[in-house]
Amino acid sequence: MPAAIHHEILLSGSPQQVYEALTDPERFAAFTGAAAEIDPVPGGAFACFGGLITGRTIEAIPGSRLVQAWRVFNWDEGVFSIARFELVATDEGKTRLVFDHTGFPEEHRGHLDPGWHHKYWDPLKKYLGA
Repeated sequence: MPAAIHHEILLSGSPQQVYEALTDPERFAAFTGAAAEIDPVPGGAFACFGGLITGRTIEAIPGSRLVQAWRVFNWDEGVFSIARFELVATDEGKTRLVFDHTGFPEEHRGHLDPGWHHKYWDPLKKYLGA
């Protein structure tokens, strides 16, 4: 079975606010503390965490969904995974982020799975006031 990570995170703020934090370079830098270059249109390139993570945007539906071909700098050349961020508004005015990361080299699961929490979800919760 291919390598996969699934997270469901409850965040304060609207799906649009979460989407903008993930796709706007200034907002991304504000919540992660790391500079980013992000072109959030299909085919647009992105690089974050000083180029440690790079890739291309596959699908971008503001306030709803972001899908990226995503890779870490030390993976074999030409190896990309798929990171899918689905944003769903809750009745409480929050956002349920349904995240799936698939196709990464299995040997990297040990740092990727907790890394999403450490580098993305925990700082994003703090940034959004959750």
